Amino acid sequence: MKMDENMPNKNGYLISSIYFDDRSHSAVTDKVSGTRFRKKFRIRTYGLNDGLIRLECKSKFDEYISKTSARLNKEEYEQILRGEFDFLLHRPEKVCQELYFYNRINSLKPIVVVEYRREVYVLPLGNVRITFDKDISVSGGTLNIFARDYCTTKVLPEGVMVLEVKYDDYIPIYILQLLQNITAEHCAISKYVMCRERKRFKSAR
Repeated sequence: MKMDENMPNKNGYLISSIYFDDRSHSAVTDKVSGTRFRKKFRIRTYGLNDGLIRLECKSKFDEYISKTSARLNKEEYEQILRGEFDFLLHRPEKVCQELYFYNRINSLKPIVVVEYRREVYVLPLGNVRITFDKDISVSGGTLNIFARDYCTTKVLPEGVMVLEVKYDDYIPIYILQLLQNITAEHCAISKYVMCRERKRFKSAR
């Protein structure tokens, strides 16, 4: 396998995602309860680069996952964090209009930042993609990742990371054999839920 072309080095790249939720915390309760259809909105950046900001929607129905996205500039990013969603109605992208209407119905607001460093390795045969997400952290105060007082706290012990394997219809047998030699615990909980739980625990103390 080879490193993904987007990796700047063997240490991977930083991903920061601001997630939205409603007053009922539906995004997290739907995940925990295993609701068949669920949807999450987030703003994602790579390497804390304010020139590469994306608004994304991740939808899941049973095992089927779809993602839609749109680029945001820094001003639009700041508007959304202030709760100003009206401009989204005039954007042509589906995800922008979805967030606008979801907010009108459910009063969405940014709720948590999930941050981690990702290593990605790919194999064209079977379109295999293996990711290692490490240094998983949750926002400690402000949700504005470009603010000077932005800070995070790690949610997993040092050296513990999340491994994900994705492929189309086929995964080579030697890849399966390599994975079987890794000491790992199968876990259905998401990085998002881990960070929500950690933030809730910290707030309750």
